[in-house]
Amino acid sequence: MLKLEAMKKQNFNRLRRIISGFRDKKILVIGDLILDEFVWGRVSRISPEAPVPVVWVGNESFMPGGASNVANNINSLGGKSYMIGVVGNDERAGILKGELKQRGVNIDGIVTDPARPTILKTRVIAQKQQIVRIDRESTEPLKDGAVRKIIGFVEDIIDEVDGIIVEDYGKGLITPALLGKVVSMAKKKKKIIAVDPKEDHFSYYKGVTLLTPNDREAARAVGFEIKDKVTLRKAGFELLRKLKVDIVLITLGENGMMVFEQGKSPRKIETIAQEVFDVSGAGDTVAASYALSLISGANSIQAAHIANCAAGIVVGKVGIAVVTEDEVIKRIKEEIEKAKHL
Repeated sequence: MLKLEAMKKQNFNRLRRIISGFRDKKILVIGDLILDEFVWGRVSRISPEAPVPVVWVGNESFMPGGASNVANNINSLGGKSYMIGVVGNDERAGILKGELKQRGVNIDGIVTDPARPTILKTRVIAQKQQIVRIDRESTEPLKDGAVRKIIGFVEDIIDEVDGIIVEDYGKGLITPALLGKVVSMAKKKKKIIAVDPKEDHFSYYKGVTLLTPNDREAARAVGFEIKDKVTLRKAGFELLRKLKVDIVLITLGENGMMVFEQGKSPRKIETIAQEVFDVSGAGDTVAASYALSLISGANSIQAAHIANCAAGIVVGKVGIAVVTEDEVIKRIKEEIEKAKHL
């Protein structure tokens, strides 16, 4: 449950209006595209060949992963997403683009590079638990031709969108040269630009609107361990100062999230009591819902409450899941009612 005093101060009708405002918002998502494959089955015995479970496969399914999961979340929440990324010239690319089109994501900005494979992550799940993950990928930087195509698409589409989300999974797409161009264009057009960061790339993100690291990524970026409230506050302020971003949202897993903003005291948002089945993709949900909230008129704290509720819903689902507008509104109403009566 969210911290009681914090939730008592939230106005349900105001938060509902913000979420309803998602419906006419357009966001450009730039990042590493991943096709997530799920192999669903059951375990009945241990293999005689090695001390590993034998999984009897029941069915298989595919979901858009990586940056494409952010685009999927935006559409699921009622917004409209435009996806920019790179795929290979292979069967996986066709599956991924088909999954995105089916969910209403605009894929005109997806570039094909025959020299690299479409990234595939295969998860084997039995009894609602992930048994193993198998990754097939390339992390080589993009060729200049692909970079020019991506920059050209950003130039063509930026006037039509309300904001930009950069999803950096460290697979070769996000480079200083590319991000420098994108941030410059976003600032010139006065567009919000949010980054879900890769821990080795923090120097790339200077001047963005919003940064959403987890505590491990934040610690790596500032060069010291985050082990208590003091070091957490120190890390947040250091990121604000060092990168000159407007908002730093540090996610803390089961301990919630902390909002740091230029010129203001930090605010802690407590987590929701929730049975957790799978944290896969929770960061994508936070990035999508927080950015949509800011674009729809929320302040940094209102956006954090909305994102926290959205993340709390998605971790209660198995696999790479998304959350809907109705689910978030229902959860916020429940939490505010709980806070009023306790």
